[in-house]
Amino acid sequence: MSLTRLPILLPALALALAAGPALASSCAEEIATLEKRLDSAGAAQVTGKAPPGGAPAAHSDKALAQAPGTKPSDPATKPSAGGVTEARTLLAKAKDEEKAGKAEACRDTVLKAKEKAGALP
Repeated sequence: MSLTRLPILLPALALALAAGPALASSCAEEIATLEKRLDSAGAAQVTGKAPPGGAPAAHSDKALAQAPGTKPSDPATKPSAGGVTEARTLLAKAKDEEKAGKAEACRDTVLKAKEKAGALP
């Protein structure tokens, strides 16, 4: 490698190394995102139970007062109360795996939990 390429390669390498962690989503973030879905009005509609902490705050610009009345485009992803319960159990397992530093196992468990939860309204 010639020294003339070094000034170009060093900044590119530094940029790639700096962007790597930012592009990857940690398992803890995935767990938090799925927990929000499982605590949503849509999950409450499927399970027949109010989300922990009650209904979403009316003043929140991101909260829906009720779940949309649409159906999933893929019928295989239809949510069920049992699926939501299984997803919560899998999330507890994922949290333990995350604490133990088992990132790959954690992501696999979160993926399974998402599949169990289905397409919540």
